[in-house]
Amino acid sequence: MTTGYFDDALEPIRENETVDYDGRSVHSANSAEDAQQTMEVEFVEEGIRRRKSSLAPSNTPAMRPVAVRQKTQCFVHALLEKHGGSVTMKEPDPYEGLAQERLMDKDPHNHSDQSQHSRLLTKKQISDMAFGIRELSKKLAQIRLKLNVRNVFILSKAHDESLISHARETTDWLLTKGDYRVYVEDTLEHNKIFDVEGLLAKNPQYKGRLRFWNNELCAQKPQTFDILGGDGTVLYASWLFQRIVPPVIAFSLGSLGFLTKFDYDLYPTSISRAFEEGITVSLRLRFEATIMRSNTSKPTPDNKPRDLVEELIGEESEDHHTHHPDGTHNILNEVVVDRGPNPTMSTIELFGDDEHFTTVQADGMCVATPTGSTAYNLAAGGSLCHPDNPVILVTAICAHTLSFRPIILPDTIVLRAGVPYDARTSSWASFDGRERVELKPGDYVTISASRFPFPSVLPMGRGGKDWIDSISRTLQWNSRQRQKSFKEWSGGE
Repeated sequence: MTTGYFDDALEPIRENETVDYDGRSVHSANSAEDAQQTMEVEFVEEGIRRRKSSLAPSNTPAMRPVAVRQKTQCFVHALLEKHGGSVTMKEPDPYEGLAQERLMDKDPHNHSDQSQHSRLLTKKQISDMAFGIRELSKKLAQIRLKLNVRNVFILSKAHDESLISHARETTDWLLTKGDYRVYVEDTLEHNKIFDVEGLLAKNPQYKGRLRFWNNELCAQKPQTFDILGGDGTVLYASWLFQRIVPPVIAFSLGSLGFLTKFDYDLYPTSISRAFEEGITVSLRLRFEATIMRSNTSKPTPDNKPRDLVEELIGEESEDHHTHHPDGTHNILNEVVVDRGPNPTMSTIELFGDDEHFTTVQADGMCVATPTGSTAYNLAAGGSLCHPDNPVILVTAICAHTLSFRPIILPDTIVLRAGVPYDARTSSWASFDGRERVELKPGDYVTISASRFPFPSVLPMGRGGKDWIDSISRTLQWNSRQRQKSFKEWSGGE
């Protein structure tokens, strides 16, 4: 399935286990009460609907006739078989079965067994992973999680004076309301506006509970719970936590606020309700993007020119030493491959699984998540997409053909966008607007669904209406003056 924050929280505590959290040793007993202190789950009855037939009482249990079922390719029967049902599926053809067990990308270091990168999974494993994340997301949308909050992580734009004062105000409020350890960015430790000395002088008990975080701490101990800032700050949070992302409460202090669901003016009420009543979480799909560099020292037979299409899906696709990985990023919005500072358009080969989709000749292309559909994808002419859709959006940026329309692909596909060896110029890739790198001829980027989604806390009682409200509020979606009605002539004077 997927590895994440909720898997760790839901994992049962083993007998006599000692866990170290931030220098504290917690000795767990063999009772369920200790585990209950970590997190409590409540099922939300709102919005649950059942068919009338499922509520009808029956005094005698219905008996199914015993019959030998024939092999079928029905998807429902396949799910029954996977979850222990009696239905058996037709065995796949040898070629189809081989394709399902092949790695989706090159593995020069033979790390597929111990790697957590989704690009090194097989097609079947990627499909199972995506299905597992969707099932987990549906379950989390119907329950309320009560977390035993101890560490609160505050993220704000440290270069914005107004946001620094907001961060100080929120920190002061949290320190007075409970026995929380509050983490703020280490750059604020000596900031005059944040004034750590004045905050500690206000109450000596703050000294042991006010702490500071850096990038290394985010990678080692992702214990964040509260995020402060606008959309750019939420993307920064996704960049900080490249693997497990704790639940995020995003306050709106920016310009638009597609990802920020809470009003900062009401932060005492919002945080208090979240801590006391629990939270409902929406899992946002993230992409895993890996830069693959061409091995220029690789010899070619008869000095033939190298062909990227042949190396990825042709006769050389099984040769894992044509390319090597050079960095992996988990992104929340989009991966953009463009021409960069070059005066001419880019030439990009686009692959999906083991198929060559097309050759893109444009200023670039944008591969966006459903969350990122309202960002660069929308500006490039792509479609709006609800964040619950398990899809990948591919949109060309100023394509040289009028027929290159945006396409929407399932999230189980592994995309590869590369610069052919005979391209006139190199291209450039960026990941959520960060880590901009040059792709030289022969290099490519692998894009697939990440096993580490982004958990966004939803406001109480708003549920699925939240996304429609956000595009109506920020984009004025379908907003126009209502058409006037006709005034029928009665025929009289």
